[in-house]
Amino acid sequence: MSLFLTDAPVIASRQVARAMWVVSLVAPEIAATVKAGQFVNLGLSPGPLLRRPFSVYRAIGDQIEVLLQDVGTGTAQLLAMGETKSVSCLGPLGHGFEITPGLRTAVLVSGGLGVAPMPLAARDARAAGLQVAWVHGARSAHDLCSESDGDSVIMATDDGTAGFAGTAVAAAPDAELVIACGPNPMLGAVAARWPEAQVALETYMGCGTGVCLGCAVPLRRGGYDRACTEGPVYRAADVDWGALPSHLHYAASA
Repeated sequence: MSLFLTDAPVIASRQVARAMWVVSLVAPEIAATVKAGQFVNLGLSPGPLLRRPFSVYRAIGDQIEVLLQDVGTGTAQLLAMGETKSVSCLGPLGHGFEITPGLRTAVLVSGGLGVAPMPLAARDARAAGLQVAWVHGARSAHDLCSESDGDSVIMATDDGTAGFAGTAVAAAPDAELVIACGPNPMLGAVAARWPEAQVALETYMGCGTGVCLGCAVPLRRGGYDRACTEGPVYRAADVDWGALPSHLHYAASA
């Protein structure tokens, strides 16, 4: 796998939901090689000590996009950056989704910030000849991402203010390939319904390269994996969901 470290100019940002933003970076090598489900680690100088992981939202030409929530010092600093300023960008990192040609249907299930890898997943699934349904869920209408992709789109809200009243998992149709990303309780529900689903975990990450061991994922067979290298994409049934925290104190994006 090719890995690149580049100074990536920040060229644009746009708001896509309450407290949710898309930031565009110029990173040609990463844009040309990234797969759905992979992420980049961004470093700010001056800024937080550790790099921050962000799933790649889209790759267009020589640019990549990342999705983030304005929840802390690092994300606020990134959003405040003007054009021509750059961030240190390391990637593409991690093991992405495996989308095999020959299947006919795919459903993408995302909750909250778990929408982050889905545009790339939709791109790769359509390129493999699959019919794509995208189901996105959030707490309320204001928290739904305003952007979507797929042959069909279903929105779901916990409070019933838009679309299906209930969870994205409950709203989703069955398909030959199921891809999911969102909070751990949602992914646990995905595992119960579709054990063979591919899920991208939201978890803590430090180095992003498998060295610090801060992103340990408990496995049902025993032991741990590193989400940044063996993951962040896993077969749903392989993860010990009961041993994972149900909530992260900050919004992880990969």
